[in-house]
Amino acid sequence: MTTYPDRLMPEPLKAEPSSPQPWYVVQTRYRFESKVAAQLEGKGIETFLPVLNETHAWSDRQKTVSLPLFSGYLFVRLDPADPARTRVLRTEGVVGFVNAHGDASPIPSRQIDDLRRLLAQKLPCALRAFLKVGQRVRIRGGCLDGLEGILAQSSHKTLVISIECIQRSVAVTIEGYELEMV
Repeated sequence: MTTYPDRLMPEPLKAEPSSPQPWYVVQTRYRFESKVAAQLEGKGIETFLPVLNETHAWSDRQKTVSLPLFSGYLFVRLDPADPARTRVLRTEGVVGFVNAHGDASPIPSRQIDDLRRLLAQKLPCALRAFLKVGQRVRIRGGCLDGLEGILAQSSHKTLVISIECIQRSVAVTIEGYELEMV
């Protein structure tokens, strides 16, 4: 056997510090979000249930209630190959994991961190329709109420109104206007 001292065996790769487990979305039964979160925490599974505090007024009193930001959904952090996945699915009130193409879809930790930071600031916020650039939208309220066009974005949100028969478009800045999908 011939040895070559100038050729070194490759060193085994050093194990990287374990990265945090990914977040997944779990669909729950209607109004079971907090019950499911409590049960999963009891099973040792990390959960995140974003809530909004709203003041509800009745004829005789007012009360502040905590409502889930995303009704029917809860975030869990776990390894998808871990048996904890089965414990999640066997929890009362869990419908299943939100998935794409048959596999549970991980949520980037950055999105969860940003959501936590936003809710910690206690700024007024509300759910809005999910809008994408290039999507047809309508302005609600203000002097441009009812105006329809395509949402465009460069440095500012702009609404592009196109006249198809002459193939011309006009863009207007719509910062601060409420939008809805058409």
